[in-house]
Amino acid sequence: MTVDDLNRVLAGEHAAVWLLATLGGRTSTSTQPTLAAAIRDAFGIHRARRDQLVRRVLDLDGEPVAAAVAYELPNPARTPEQLQRGALQVEVRCTGLYSDLVARTEGADRRWAVHALLDSAVRQLSLGGTPSALPGT
Repeated sequence: MTVDDLNRVLAGEHAAVWLLATLGGRTSTSTQPTLAAAIRDAFGIHRARRDQLVRRVLDLDGEPVAAAVAYELPNPARTPEQLQRGALQVEVRCTGLYSDLVARTEGADRRWAVHALLDSAVRQLSLGGTPSALPGT
């Protein structure tokens, strides 16, 4: 696994963390508790993955790619349906990044990438996604 491979996924995780924090801030825990919990859980997992990727890049003596100041929301994110679709879109993008990383890795790195891919694909289901035989492709 190269620093470039890791930084490509890290850039996606930076975006996921920012977007999920923003979407979560627009979700009501009193009127949409299930959606709020799904977004909160996704945020925590993506934040942890981002931190793991930063550590891995540093372990390879690389320079972790920096997060952007802001990211474009996938939709206006005003209604519960838009919030759910936005969170699902974030997850679909991350699944794609991890699918690509699986193809570029081997050994323990591949096991980590496969775990991240499967985790992301399953999380799509909690956000209204549909199962796929080959998630991320």
